[in-house]
Amino acid sequence: MLDFTDSLNSTFLYFMKLTHKLTYKLLRCFSKWLQTRSHYRNQIFSQKLSGFFFHCIPIRKHVAASNIARSFPKRSSQWKLNVLKKCYQYFMHNFIQFFSFPSSFFSKSISIKGKKYLDRAIKQGKGVIIITGHFGAFELLSAWLGYNGYPIIGVAHRQRNLGADQFSREQREMSGFGHIFRKEPIEKMYQVLSEGKMLGLVSDQDAKNRGIFVNFLNQQASTPKGAAHFHKNTGAPMVFITCTWQSSNKYEINCEKVISEPNDTVKDITQRYSTILEKIIKQSPEQYFWWHQRWKTKSTQNNGQ
Repeated sequence: MLDFTDSLNSTFLYFMKLTHKLTYKLLRCFSKWLQTRSHYRNQIFSQKLSGFFFHCIPIRKHVAASNIARSFPKRSSQWKLNVLKKCYQYFMHNFIQFFSFPSSFFSKSISIKGKKYLDRAIKQGKGVIIITGHFGAFELLSAWLGYNGYPIIGVAHRQRNLGADQFSREQREMSGFGHIFRKEPIEKMYQVLSEGKMLGLVSDQDAKNRGIFVNFLNQQASTPKGAAHFHKNTGAPMVFITCTWQSSNKYEINCEKVISEPNDTVKDITQRYSTILEKIIKQSPEQYFWWHQRWKTKSTQNNGQ
């Protein structure tokens, strides 16, 4: 016989499952509604939402403002505030765009620079390590790779709300983009490369004590070192990719080969792709996702190989 505590836990779990189901249905309905609307109307809608969130729901607003300030200390207060406002506008637009897939994807004009690095890497037959950060239209980038026939499998975090998690996976996977979740066996990731496919890694979040400290925007940042380890263990080439908004419905995907030397350490390689991302951020700071606690973990003397 269940005691009172067990009964409460069972009721709570049942309620959460219903909540997750409701979340999924609401998100799916919202997505269908957005797809019935024109690009112009959705753009106006995203602008209104960004203003509302900026002024009324400032979740992690102080984190974003602090990250911008510490990354660009010589810039004026007004410049930093303008970047922050543009970030809200840009990522709300991305949010609405992702929710209205696939119709929003096919309405975009997407050009690509450095495609030769991508194609040469896949032809080597060792698999390809695709590295990116929380910059630009990263969901649009994932969709472009999938729709253009690239065998891309991304490593992702599973969301706590299973309804939101299911919705997000479906939105990405409709293009052919695949998933591996972080807590799954690492052998699955190596298998992706051994099969000659692309392993997608987002390598710019605070990696806590598991990461390696490299210089990022003039500060020591704990950085995921998985891409460097996969490269050293398999010899798979690395390509850094971002998708930058240009104007109106125009986007540009940029592919850059991550160069490594035989004697490079994991830290050398991690620094190299972090520097590529830094360079891109400085060009368009309003397209970087500043809300993460990027420098939360403090550096120590012993910070990895």
